[in-house]
Amino acid sequence: MTITQLQYVLAVAEHKNFTLAAEKCFVTQPTLSMQIQKVEEELSILIFDRSKKPIQLTDVGQKIVAQAKNIVNEADRMQDIVDIQKGFIGGEFRIGIIPTIMPTLLPMFLNNFIKKYPKVKLIIEELNTSEIIKKLNNGQLDAAIAATPLNEEKIKEIVLYYEPFMVYVPEYHSLFPKKEIEISDLDIDEILLLQDGHCFRDGILNLCKNTSINSDSKFKLESGSFETLLKLADEGLGITLLPYLHSLDLKDNDKVKLKHFVEPKPAREISLIFPKNELKIHIIDALRGVISGVLRGAIAFQNVEIISPIQKK
Repeated sequence: MTITQLQYVLAVAEHKNFTLAAEKCFVTQPTLSMQIQKVEEELSILIFDRSKKPIQLTDVGQKIVAQAKNIVNEADRMQDIVDIQKGFIGGEFRIGIIPTIMPTLLPMFLNNFIKKYPKVKLIIEELNTSEIIKKLNNGQLDAAIAATPLNEEKIKEIVLYYEPFMVYVPEYHSLFPKKEIEISDLDIDEILLLQDGHCFRDGILNLCKNTSINSDSKFKLESGSFETLLKLADEGLGITLLPYLHSLDLKDNDKVKLKHFVEPKPAREISLIFPKNELKIHIIDALRGVISGVLRGAIAFQNVEIISPIQKK
């Protein structure tokens, strides 16, 4: 069997559809089907149960796919070795970024990276943390930028920066006169939260771990947008918390509503994360260098307390 045949197997395992897998592999569906059939004949087993919709892996097929990922990854490593030896930084690089980082960090580094490394084709996806972990483990992403620590056995983390939590307090609120906020000042029932699935939401819940949500509150609202939460806060419906970089984009008349926490400031740790097999490590290092360069001076908080992005039970 060949590396190409194994790549076809992995494509069908990912997309659960022969036609879609063929499109992603830039071959005809009959060609892809024939090559996968050759692998099955060589091994004298069925990798896929074609009677089910969508197509499913057989029990032995799951083991074959796991091994195929290892083989294809090791084959890719050979090209990485050659690229590093030649000093070549290029090719396709798939990166995931969580939604609460994407709109602030990406504009800061993307243009610089493209200009410095024009031969790298970045494929960027906005994904929540659970999706990122799954895709990193499945080989569908080369790296990601997310809040850490995640404590994932197969994933390596390199810290990029620490980003404090900021409190957005409209003038009507009793906390507005305070210069700095203490965690004990927060009432979780007054905080407007991002919807479930956002690790920043989980960080806030972990921050307010000593308080419980009141199920008798007049309303419950969770949004996927900081902008929505800010508008609701201004309408008198509560306060909200923001990551520091998001606070920089506010208008001057809204910035007066921002409050820092007392030190050590609760903060999230933002890291570049990638599989421990370190494929394409030369591009990972290049990405890290560019991001660190643009952030130097923009965010330099050291006396912080890291709040876990993993929701505590």
